[in-house]
Amino acid sequence: MTFYQPAGNEIELFQAAANNGLPVLIKGPTGCGKTRFVRFMAEKLGRPVYTVACHDDLTAADLVGRHLIGPDGTYWQDGPLTRAVREGGICYLDEVVEARKDTTVVLHPLADDRRELPIERTGEVLKAAPGFMLVVSYNPGYQSLLKGMKPSTRQRFVSMSFDYPHAAAEQAIVIEESGCDRDLAEQLVGLARSVRNLKDHDLEEAASTRLLIHTAHLVRAGVPVTEACRAGMIEPLTDDEATVSALMEVVYAVFGKSDENQ
Repeated sequence: MTFYQPAGNEIELFQAAANNGLPVLIKGPTGCGKTRFVRFMAEKLGRPVYTVACHDDLTAADLVGRHLIGPDGTYWQDGPLTRAVREGGICYLDEVVEARKDTTVVLHPLADDRRELPIERTGEVLKAAPGFMLVVSYNPGYQSLLKGMKPSTRQRFVSMSFDYPHAAAEQAIVIEESGCDRDLAEQLVGLARSVRNLKDHDLEEAASTRLLIHTAHLVRAGVPVTEACRAGMIEPLTDDEATVSALMEVVYAVFGKSDENQ
């Protein structure tokens, strides 16, 4: 089963929402475990999960389905949202605010007591099968006037706020996911917390737990620890060389300029 380290009562809250057919909105920064949590809960509930990475060009047809042409003529192919509705699965829309507004409108009748999906191109109105659950997520740090979730949409959801785990939990996650030792995990988490303090000053985004796991994998593969930090954590955060150099000074403060302590 997918490993997930709880940070609070999110498992119980999601379970209660699932038991009552309520849609869930998960807010939190990049790489804090939103997608992993949904995958974990889908396994725990025994439901299939259809994940859609939302983007500017996502259309309603990408979610609902479209007619295609095959050897025997035209046929209908369900999209991931429709498959989840028919099967009683979970449809997870990651970074939902990136989708076009005319696309997210199709979610409204599924996110209220109707629990139905009108398919205009086939004339069907699908009633959601028992077990169907709509889950969406986004990173509030990327919100703008043009890419915020409309109140009329947001208020249809049970909302959960995620953040990076507290130090002990984050260390446990890094150890479990990478197989590194406790000392390295503790140092990497300490480094990440120092880097996160620079967010909103020199960085658009903080160092995620995902980046710590990547870095630990590199160290375990034999990459010198400061090089692993640069490639696995620092370079993914910024393209600005001056900022990279400043962040590497933080790395050196934790690990030293030689790699004898790795």
